[in-house]
Amino acid sequence: MTIHYTISLEKAHAHLIDVHLRIENVNQTTLNLSLPSWIPGSYLIRDFAKNLIGMTAKDSNGKALEIRILDKSHWQLLSTDENVLGSLEVSYQVYAWDLSVRTAHFDQTHAFFNGTSVFLRVDDFADAPYEISLPKTNLSEQQGWRVASTLPKVSVDPFGFGDYRAENYRDLIEYPVEVSDFVEIAFVANGVPHRVAFTGKFERQKLNKDQLIKDLTAICETELSLFGEPYPFDEYLFQVMITDNGYGGLEHTNSTALLCSRSDLPYTTDAKPTDGYIQFLELCSHEYFHSWNVKRIQPAVYQTSDLSEPVYTNQLWWFEGITSYFDGLFLNMAGLVDSDTYLKRLSKEMTRVYRMPGRFKQSVAESSITTWTKFYQQDENAPNAIISYYTKGSLIGLGLDLLIRQQTQNQKTLVDVLKALWQNHGLPRKGLCEGEIEQICAEVSGVDLTDFFKQHLFEKEDLPFENLFSPFGVDFTLRPATGLKDTGGTTEETNFPVQLGANLQTTEHQTVRVTHVWNDLALHNAGIAASDEIIALNGYKMVSTDAVESFLKGCELGDKVSCHYFRRDELMETEIQFNHLVSDRVVLEKNNQYGEALSWLKN
Repeated sequence: MTIHYTISLEKAHAHLIDVHLRIENVNQTTLNLSLPSWIPGSYLIRDFAKNLIGMTAKDSNGKALEIRILDKSHWQLLSTDENVLGSLEVSYQVYAWDLSVRTAHFDQTHAFFNGTSVFLRVDDFADAPYEISLPKTNLSEQQGWRVASTLPKVSVDPFGFGDYRAENYRDLIEYPVEVSDFVEIAFVANGVPHRVAFTGKFERQKLNKDQLIKDLTAICETELSLFGEPYPFDEYLFQVMITDNGYGGLEHTNSTALLCSRSDLPYTTDAKPTDGYIQFLELCSHEYFHSWNVKRIQPAVYQTSDLSEPVYTNQLWWFEGITSYFDGLFLNMAGLVDSDTYLKRLSKEMTRVYRMPGRFKQSVAESSITTWTKFYQQDENAPNAIISYYTKGSLIGLGLDLLIRQQTQNQKTLVDVLKALWQNHGLPRKGLCEGEIEQICAEVSGVDLTDFFKQHLFEKEDLPFENLFSPFGVDFTLRPATGLKDTGGTTEETNFPVQLGANLQTTEHQTVRVTHVWNDLALHNAGIAASDEIIALNGYKMVSTDAVESFLKGCELGDKVSCHYFRRDELMETEIQFNHLVSDRVVLEKNNQYGEALSWLKN
């Protein structure tokens, strides 16, 4: 059995990727083909087959084969003469116009695709080797394009065009492909070669490559050294697509696809690292850490899924939450941010949880189980209804680490749990069953964690951070907001006098759109809903969120304010009353005993 794809990148204006599939030595009269419905690491049914166009098939004599549609993502090829199919060819196109890390995008500036979007699986032979040809085209030559991918090479030219090979279909879809005139930097971490390919429009000449190499090397070496040898890969690639306001990442076996804002990159004109750049480093740290935690240490149900239907686990609090806890901590461990900066950023991350009343409606375990519908398909009521296994999961990781350190006098930490998981599950690729991680945490640490997991993982209680931080010389406090854009993290002398209990955004036509409304606070009680557009308060025109904030500074608790707003195209009026403030912004500060505290952060 030989399975060979040829990918042609010529129809950039139409955003169409041409795929030619040749299958030889098919000793049967029918053959089933399919595309996955979801991609590992992104837990939503995306139905990639919806972008597949114009499939045709023919035998070695050029005679058309019948194609029977079995369902939305499965097809069957049938011999017309009841003889074995022998050798056959399948041709189709993939519409690639989703600029994300999950699917495929193709235009005059670049081509990017994940295997789940373009490679039909030969179902009966999913474990057979898959060969791929990516030839140079007129377009790629004219644009000076190169290939950035970790697909195993067979024979390629200096630009990366040529032949590749994957061991099986599951292996094949782990190597996203970027083709463009990218800017590349390279570095070595613990003897392992790493590359970063930057695609998109940005100030290329001003990119601070030296800063990137220094900082990414420090992060990668910190993570590699934590787990130790053998390392999970012998090369690694960061594929970075740059847009005006992009953000996101998706992990793969020895690479990651990232989306970032051009303002998040470091430039030689920057006086110091920006908050956006630190966020970019955290994103790199997060996806890199997934090389261990989820790509190799993983739930057992992920190892057996054929990606056609959802699989369910309550373990995402660990695989995404713990990863979210460590992504910022690694920057501190690597010496890229000091303890004060880390605590400030951690405060802001914690504030995201404490601003979610939905944390009292949904447990983190439930959030993981229902990720396919609730987390990945959030609506305007999400703050009131759900909690994120990323953010609340990271707080469980933080609390778990502090508790273990406290109970063992720093003789054990969450790092010890990670190392045990790597040795016993990651390296041998032994999947984790439900409840097994909690047991391993208790066994490795020697701490009884029964109540901890019951209260914070399976129930909906807030973690006792005031007590958890205290032995480490850190004060945890909650305060009301100091403005509409307050994200926590600092102590302020004065609080904002009133709270709307909503998120707002300025519209193009100088009104203020309500995007989210918190239950039982001022706007909710006034009957205002998400998507309503506020146009006036007490008769004063509101042209922006800044105008609203300026108006509210003159209010105080007990005040009643008239509000005119549009719902759809209908003008409505209500009265807003400010009755109370909610303390939901987190502040973490070192106290006078910090120097004598247990070791936790790097100063």
